[in-house]
Amino acid sequence: VQLQASGGGSVQAGDSLRLSCAASGRTDSMYAVAWFRQAPGKEREFVAAITWSGGGTYYATSVKGRFTISRDNTKNTVYLQMNSLKPEDTAVYYCAARNFAWYSVFVRDYEYWGQGTQVTVSS
Repeated sequence: VQLQASGGGSVQAGDSLRLSCAASGRTDSMYAVAWFRQAPGKEREFVAAITWSGGGTYYATSVKGRFTISRDNTKNTVYLQMNSLKPEDTAVYYCAARNFAWYSVFVRDYEYWGQGTQVTVSS
């Protein structure tokens, strides 16, 4: 599976962005998808995840209520709608997939990674 993340950019605090993660290759298997982010000098951290069916989602406490993860399996695409952005959301955002129906919050559990897309939020 190959993942292509897009949609990042530079915005002001309070603005919104929608990230997309398009999958190609062997997309016939069930796979859960997550978004992680990494700020300069920090470890990669979990942001949000969604099950294969889309029926289950999970969020980091820092983004709960502001970010929404969703997926369209007909388009092999997962989205991350980010509202009320804060400067502390600034990071490179990565989408990741694992060959299981259920998600994980751990980096080590994901086999496939996108290239990352930069999100910069200024105050």
